[in-house]
Amino acid sequence: MTNGTDKPRLLLVDDEPVNLRVLKQLLSKDYTLYFAKSGDEAIKLAEKQQPDLILMDVMMPEMTGFQACTHLKKHPVLKSIPVIFVTALSEATDEAEGFAVGGVDYITKPISPPVVLARVKTHLSLVQADVLRRTRLQVIQRLGRAAEYKDNETGMHVMRMSHYSKVIARAYGFSEARADMLLHAAPMHDIGKIGIPDSIMLKPGKLTDSEFEIMKTHPQIGAEILGDADTELLKLARDVALTHHEKWDGSGYPGGLAGEDIPIEGRIVAIADVFDALTSRRPYKEAWPVDKTLDFIRSQSGIHFDPALVPLLEQCLDQILEIRERWKDDDPMPLLS
Repeated sequence: MTNGTDKPRLLLVDDEPVNLRVLKQLLSKDYTLYFAKSGDEAIKLAEKQQPDLILMDVMMPEMTGFQACTHLKKHPVLKSIPVIFVTALSEATDEAEGFAVGGVDYITKPISPPVVLARVKTHLSLVQADVLRRTRLQVIQRLGRAAEYKDNETGMHVMRMSHYSKVIARAYGFSEARADMLLHAAPMHDIGKIGIPDSIMLKPGKLTDSEFEIMKTHPQIGAEILGDADTELLKLARDVALTHHEKWDGSGYPGGLAGEDIPIEGRIVAIADVFDALTSRRPYKEAWPVDKTLDFIRSQSGIHFDPALVPLLEQCLDQILEIRERWKDDDPMPLLS
């Protein structure tokens, strides 16, 4: 969001030069400014400069501001740039159309300088917050990938089971926002494997009892890596890492938790994780057919798995199989969005 002067970059779009001069006088001290006198010119300049915020007139010849905004929102790179409409159109229907095409705010002319300054500052703060959120997610996802280097599982397994978890969470009754948070926390479930010796993690054969006891420490190690975070996402990631090997009947690890004492997110990730592990090929086993996997999961209802989640997995099977097909093990690993 910075350039050589560390000032945020604004693109000002208006077919009337006098209006551009007014905005220039108001904003040039604190911002780097770019100017366009038409919608088409604005789109080309946005592609070249990728500004942090656009202030757009509506009534322009050939291409209106609404049309230009619609074009921007279809562009994969430019669609996230906030657009504030600055216009003489003051009817409620005009303002509604501005929001409908993707604008984030609507300022009527003649402008009030304090209002313009306040709105610009507010929306740039929101841009910074969104950049920070996306950066945190990418750090979390990359940290989750680190565990893959110590495991026979693949990065696509992490993608699939994370999306399975979201689908099951929505079926369970999670809001979209809460389910999305689980989607982004789930890749961290096995981060504790970083702390398990290679001689155990990469052993081609069956683990001895003592080796398996060491392997069973990875949930606690994961919780320690994630620590006492102050963000909801990392707190959830810690809970998932710590509890995804707990079992409904209390026979799991590391805490021997049972039933609803296991956080629901941990219970969801457990069933998603096992479904994908069983239906995927590994160096030590072939992929199980879906029917055989479902039979096994049904047999573990009330033992390993929350009995409320087993029918939800079956209910969502079409979505889950679409996800399984979308992210195969030989595909390049994407980032969660």
